[in-house]
This record gives sequence, structure tokens and C-alpha cells, in this order.
Amino acid sequence: MHFYGGMRKIIITIDGFSSCGKSTLARELAKELNYTFIDSGAMYRAITLYFLRNHMDWSKTKNVTEALQNINLDFHLNINTGIADMHLNDENVEMLIRDMLINESVSEVAAIKEVREFAVDQQQKMGKRKGIVMDGRDIGTTVFPRAELKIFVTADPAVRVERRFKELFEKNPLITIEEVRSNLEMRDYIDSNREVSPLRKADDAVILDNSNLTKKEQLDIALNWANEKLEALV
Repeated sequence: MHFYGGMRKIIITIDGFSSCGKSTLARELAKELNYTFIDSGAMYRAITLYFLRNHMDWSKTKNVTEALQNINLDFHLNINTGIADMHLNDENVEMLIRDMLINESVSEVAAIKEVREFAVDQQQKMGKRKGIVMDGRDIGTTVFPRAELKIFVTADPAVRVERRFKELFEKNPLITIEEVRSNLEMRDYIDSNREVSPLRKADDAVILDNSNLTKKEQLDIALNWANEKLEALV
């Protein structure tokens, strides 16, 4: 028996390191379940874009708190792609926030206590109605510690570097695999060692290692887990 799109809805969190395919899985899982997909990483990227555009020194708390008062984040459905795009102060910044310049600073910005509190507050408001799939670094541990299904995605570091390189090479043919590896290692370190909400697997999360899985295979596994949780609610 399948309960996809049924009356009862749950919150599904997908956490893991950068370039593990979290967003792809979350987006496809949400589509299958007819749930709302929320890309928490896009929120931190948009904040980072605002900081960089305004030449902000984010090491000063006063600068950060003042800037956050001028930031409005929202997701709007793109009718051409069927995916919700990130909007920063009513501007569609979905493409801009995927730039390498954002990659180099987003983990540092996301580690700031005031930034995380700002984003987590918005994320929790989005989850009040349930029926959402949200991916990130601390969704199952900090944002939704009581989520019904928590998935922790992992993959071999070499696989992650190759995936990220292919993604960035399409936009910037001059990028090297060494640059990508260095960036990922730096982001992993910052994400795992930051003082506020470090990346870690929730005690009740299930591990999904997709190093040798196709997108369909990992989606099928996640759908089975979701179905088991929904069956338990009946």
C-alpha cells in the first residue's frame, strides 16, 4: 500500500555534506509525495550574496544584525521549470547564488550565530503545515528535531569532488578539479566544526550512502522509508 499524497503529512529532513546530492533527492522526493521542497542552502547562499554585494564585513555582529533586517527571503514557483526559485528582496537570484564566489563564502556566513537564527526561524515557520522536504546541514538536528523521517546522505569524497566538478565545469570551463577539492574540504571542515549547529547525523536519522547509486535507486530507497513512516500514522 502506498500513501503518497495521502491525508496525513510528515516532515522529511535530508542532511549531509556538500555535493552529496541532497537537493536533487529532496526535490525529487517532494515531487513524488506532492510535498513542498525547501532548499535551506539556497537561503544561506542568498544571504551570502547580499553580504558580498554590499561589501560587508560579516565578522562584526552589528553589521550582520543590521543587514539581516534588510533581507527578505522567499521561494516562488518557476512555471518553466516547475521548481521553486530563491528570491532575495523580490529578485530571482537562483542562478546567481550557484556561483563559485558564493561557494567560497557560504559556509563561513552560515556559521554566524545571528544568520543561522534568522534562517532557522524562517524555516520553522515554513514547516508548520508539514508536508515538506527540506535539505541542509542541521535540519534534522536543529530546525526540525521532531521530524518523522530524517535522512543523512553521504558519499565517498572522491565521488563528491567529481560530481561538483562536472556541475561547475559547465559554467566555468577554467575551473580545476584541485580547486573544487580544496573548496569542498574547506566547507566540510567549517560545516563540521562551527560553534552553532554543526553538521552531524541526528541520532534517529537513517544513513543513505549514494556513492554507487543512481538517482532513481536513491529515490526509491527514500520513498520506501517515507511510505513506512506514513503507514505507521494510519
